[in-house]
Amino acid sequence: MSITAKQLAKELGLSEAAVSMALNNKTGVSATTRRMVIKAAQDKGYDFSRIKEKQERLGSVHVVFYRTHNAILSYAPIFDELYDGIRSVCQKSHVISHVIHFYEKTDDLEMYFGDIRTSDCCGIILVGTELRKEICLRFLSLGLPVVLLDTYFDSVSCNCILINNQQGAYLATDFLISRYHAQPGYLKSSYSIPNFEERRNGYFRAIKENGMSSSRSIIHELAPSIEDATADMLAVIDNHDPLARCYFADNDMIAIGAIKALKARGYKIPDDVAIIGFDNIAESRIIEPALTTMDVPRFSIGETAAEVLLSQIRSADLYYRKIEISTSMELRGSH
Repeated sequence: MSITAKQLAKELGLSEAAVSMALNNKTGVSATTRRMVIKAAQDKGYDFSRIKEKQERLGSVHVVFYRTHNAILSYAPIFDELYDGIRSVCQKSHVISHVIHFYEKTDDLEMYFGDIRTSDCCGIILVGTELRKEICLRFLSLGLPVVLLDTYFDSVSCNCILINNQQGAYLATDFLISRYHAQPGYLKSSYSIPNFEERRNGYFRAIKENGMSSSRSIIHELAPSIEDATADMLAVIDNHDPLARCYFADNDMIAIGAIKALKARGYKIPDDVAIIGFDNIAESRIIEPALTTMDVPRFSIGETAAEVLLSQIRSADLYYRKIEISTSMELRGSH
């Protein structure tokens, strides 16, 4: 005879309410307690069919875009594509998805958490492009299934979906080396996020694996927006700083800003200076010449995040995954 929830609560020294919340993926218990209850239930033969019907009637999924300085998330089209992928999967599963734009400087996180606790929220996709680890841990403390999108923390236990940033930067840099037989420069974002750190690592790995010295890399720090990157690159040129024959840029906005500045000072792209960006934003197809860039399959990334979250909600997975989605090069005219 299978163990009951009441017996399970007694054996674990927990309240019946706590065991019920854990088994039904409700808020009110920590992620650690939830995992402990589910593992004990599996080990002791608990009949999960008792709650299967309830689990099929899922609540809503919250897609939280957490903004700190808004330096990256201000470019809406990238994240619209992510959400389109999330919404597509949710709709197929008859799950409602809600977009939450949270601004750290003006919004109250505890107030938002209070709203979640009284809502039908069954899981969260946390877009963590600008997120700090301590904020991620606060979301996990809700006890709800959470999928972290677009960032990763080694010491945080949750499912993570992210771009393979290092691979993309490596491919772009290696391509430039093979094409120009010269050491590429690096257009580095002046605003640091984990994605850019990974791209930096990919750039330097390609430099080293091609037998070049990292200390000889020409690096310019530019703001990660088109207008500000243009101004920063104009200052570099007007200061007569040395320029590289070719560059890898942390993102397309930096690359486009650099192209605008170089063209304004009479340089020809790619005859004088070649540039490869990262992200494949719409503007990369409009600039003249069109920007060669690393394409990120954002719709597919959103789909993957939603599939992982719904799987976690339905099956109460005990183990977490880090899934990296590869990029591919979109060849245009700037290389």
